[in-house]
Amino acid sequence: MKPAEFERQVCDAATDSAICGIPVIRRLTSTAINIRLSVSAGGFIEAFHNEQTGTTAFTLIHQGRRIFGADNTGEWHIHPFDNPDLHVPIHKTISFAEFISETEKKIVTNQAY
Repeated sequence: MKPAEFERQVCDAATDSAICGIPVIRRLTSTAINIRLSVSAGGFIEAFHNEQTGTTAFTLIHQGRRIFGADNTGEWHIHPFDNPDLHVPIHKTISFAEFISETEKKIVTNQAY
């Protein structure tokens, strides 16, 4: 996937989300992109994609630490809310929209922070 396509997917999901602020491109090259989005409950989400390596990563950061994440380093896995240091295989690709949906569920039920 090209960085522009990844950016579009992130921006579309952020627009549809009740918790995401305006996406800010923090780094952009011809083959990679890093986007940061503020979160209404505090903290931010980092979304990263590298076309050359095929790496994609989504991370929710609160008070300077990861509290939830998903990436395909090695294989697709999540870093769950209850123990974000774990790597739990999910055996499927996760989209940014799916990542936001899971984040929203936790924030709405006040279980994330």
